Amino acid sequence: MLNDSNIARIIDAAMSKTADFAEVFIEESRSSSVSMLNGRVIKAGSGVASGVGIRLMAGTNVVYVYSNDFDADGLIKLAGEAADALKGNSRGEIKELESRCFRTASDINIDPMTVRKTDNVAFLKQASDHALSFDPLITQAAASFTNNMRTIRVVNSEGINRESSDTRMRFSVEVIATKGNEKQTGRIAPGTLRGYEFVNEYPIIEKTTQCCETALRMINAGYAPSGKMPVVLGNGFGGVIFHEACGHSLEATAVGIKSSCFTDMLGKKIASDKVTAYDNAKIKGEWGSYEIDDEGGISSNLLLIENGILKNYMVDKLGSRRMNCESTGCGRRQDYSYAPTSRMSNTYIDKGEDDPKDIISDTEYGLYCSQMGGGSVDTTTGEFNFAVNEGYMIRNGKICEPVRGATLIGKGSEVLLNIDRVGNDLELSAGMCGSISGGIPVTVGQPTIRLSSILVGGREEGEV
Repeated sequence: MLNDSNIARIIDAAMSKTADFAEVFIEESRSSSVSMLNGRVIKAGSGVASGVGIRLMAGTNVVYVYSNDFDADGLIKLAGEAADALKGNSRGEIKELESRCFRTASDINIDPMTVRKTDNVAFLKQASDHALSFDPLITQAAASFTNNMRTIRVVNSEGINRESSDTRMRFSVEVIATKGNEKQTGRIAPGTLRGYEFVNEYPIIEKTTQCCETALRMINAGYAPSGKMPVVLGNGFGGVIFHEACGHSLEATAVGIKSSCFTDMLGKKIASDKVTAYDNAKIKGEWGSYEIDDEGGISSNLLLIENGILKNYMVDKLGSRRMNCESTGCGRRQDYSYAPTSRMSNTYIDKGEDDPKDIISDTEYGLYCSQMGGGSVDTTTGEFNFAVNEGYMIRNGKICEPVRGATLIGKGSEVLLNIDRVGNDLELSAGMCGSISGGIPVTVGQPTIRLSSILVGGREEGEV
């Protein structure tokens, strides 16, 4: 790895022309994974990856270069070439390097990197065998397990000298029910920065049973109706709508270039009075957490929305220059081959005061979305559509028959304003988020909430 002297020489080369900021990002990661299909291992492996990213700025002009070769002379040459390519007016100052700071968001008793693959296989096989014996309509059970230890060090011309190491672990079980030509799925995919004790405590048989029951209910379900109606979103992964339809529009990636529907809205009402939302990277052991971001910034517990009023954006280094404000410690990237940008961490609507049972009982008619699927969003307009993986009709204040094929269609700004009930059952769920700086681990979440009205895409009466 690079020593301090060589890092200083790289920064000197990067700042030799017109850069007013230079950064060296050093990364090393170790990973291990295993995948099963119907009780048999189909893939297993482990790997090591490492590299260096060098970023230069002159105002809001940016040049980013990277290499997986740690030869100091080669990296100094690379930094010099980047300096030649950067358009700027004058050379910036290089500040004295601070003492190295180390932090971690992991909360580990049993290091998952030390656990044998055979133990992971045995854990997954429990779920697979249980699913395949659950019902004849369950025709497939896929399961996977991954863990990764990632160590980063960030040094820049402003004197930042920070290091972090986190170990993430995630597993998934997906079952498929088949009936004729129709297939429906049930899935779990928890992730954590805790140690292997998380696996030892996890009720894998109970959760696999729930997956099977979901797939079987959906395979026998009728189609959802279409039209505007009240919709109740279940807690946990229901928060993916807030993440996609609203969260991305609060990132400096969009706000800083005025391509967000929430640009210039700080201090203004963008949501119902019942909505308070956070992006909190400091939750110890949570899948989307970190203590030091990929720009060397200290993470934050950021209040995004308070009682419907927009309080903060998520801002990275480049965004702070574009927006003339402070960074909020949310510069993230998949790995050294990507330049960082503003990204979410653990993003959620905070709990309210309503009992989830009361939310249902007070809804005369509508759709209850127990599990959400994938979707798409335009951050400029906030327009989105999301598939409902598990849905039920609400009739006379009761959850009734299951329905499939439902899609939620709307705008992020309208969704926030139409939230009229917020439950007290906040839950977080692990996921992955893709953007211009690659795929990163994030957590979404919310309590049970009700939208007073949203367009549901389904089937018109008599449609085939």
